[in-house]
Amino acid sequence: MIRHKIIFTCGLLIIIFFFLFFGPADFYRKTSTPEYCSSCHVMEYQFSTWRKTGMHRSIKCVDCHIPHDNFVHQFFSKGMDGLKDVIYFYGRLYEDIIMISGSGKNTVQNNCIRCHENMVSAINIEGRVCWSCHRRTGHNYPMTAATD
Repeated sequence: MIRHKIIFTCGLLIIIFFFLFFGPADFYRKTSTPEYCSSCHVMEYQFSTWRKTGMHRSIKCVDCHIPHDNFVHQFFSKGMDGLKDVIYFYGRLYEDIIMISGSGKNTVQNNCIRCHENMVSAINIEGRVCWSCHRRTGHNYPMTAATD
């Protein structure tokens, strides 16, 4: 009985994934907007602080939080992150304070370097993350002021 539930759940998740990314017209573009990302009430703080910050408010959430090394990796990462977010949101599995994951930190770091390659090439960044110096660049988290 439990095996059937697992198979059913996996099948349902695969169907949802393919529907969301190959179904509705323009869905990929719509889900790449900051307004869409902030449509979950748990992201209101992140959206609000991003909107109030300086230069980075002109870029989208996916510019920092999704890998940009190649389209296939970008597409599937966006899909898997989105599916995870839906499960966490509707399953009420999220924490009160949303924190970035380890792989999310790697993605953001790589995207900082990608966008600011000319500046970063003159700096030794080995063993450091960009937000250790640029704490208020993205979301202005008060809890990250002393640590990474």
